[in-house]
Amino acid sequence: MGKIVRALSETGGVLCAAVDATDIVKKASEVHGASAAVTAALGRFTAAASLMGSMLKYEGDRLTVRINGGGACGTLTAVADYRGNVKCSVGNPKADAQDVESLIGNDGQLTVIKDMGLKEPYVGQVQLSSGNIARVLTEYYSISEQLPTVFALGTLFDDDLKVKSAGGYMVQVVPPVSDSAVSTLDENLRNMDEIGEMLKNFNPEEIALKALSGLGGEVLDEWEAVYHCDCSRERTERILMSLGKKELARLAEEQETTEVCCHFCNKKYLFSAEDMLKMLKN
Repeated sequence: MGKIVRALSETGGVLCAAVDATDIVKKASEVHGASAAVTAALGRFTAAASLMGSMLKYEGDRLTVRINGGGACGTLTAVADYRGNVKCSVGNPKADAQDVESLIGNDGQLTVIKDMGLKEPYVGQVQLSSGNIARVLTEYYSISEQLPTVFALGTLFDDDLKVKSAGGYMVQVVPPVSDSAVSTLDENLRNMDEIGEMLKNFNPEEIALKALSGLGGEVLDEWEAVYHCDCSRERTERILMSLGKKELARLAEEQETTEVCCHFCNKKYLFSAEDMLKMLKN
């Protein structure tokens, strides 16, 4: 089970959210049967999505992050709710590479979709400048949301290539902030160790307050977050019905059983030809 902590500077101009996503990443790796290289990427990606989700305001809000840089792992997708509960999928979970950046690639886009109950979801995109997830997300917030944001993300393995720690933090600055506060923050971030190493010795609360050292940081709130897929047979039925009458009729005629597999948890749903015909009537 992961843990998210949010802390705010004394003036209210600097917010830091930190997450220990070790258990979340272990679950993601297990669900997808991921290689060590893909697990390292999923560790950064799910931690980032969890942090971004924790910045949503309302219970029904959802955030989807998608990155496709043309690398060997294919498209990475993560969906998070306002509590930072997250699920993810990956195009090629068995892919391998020397490092995460080359595994993801840099020829493509990062897309962020925020569904906040409005008529249309908010969609923001940036071109990838690299396969460095933290750097690309920092650029996304600067360009699409015009909100100065810094990410630090990491996954640490033991000698057997099992996940030892994973997580990250994000720091957002809400102008106007004094030059001295920005200078203090810059100095703090330069002196922060690699996040995987920090999680061996510090909990998320300590990491968040360390980032806000000298700024009068105080913990706002904290809670637990998990890897959670909310798929169901009913939701899968709605997806099948969205294919239209012609496609449902074809499936009912050509296949005794139609199998639908969830890309986020690998759960399989089976629908008989009779089930498909019932959907046609509806």
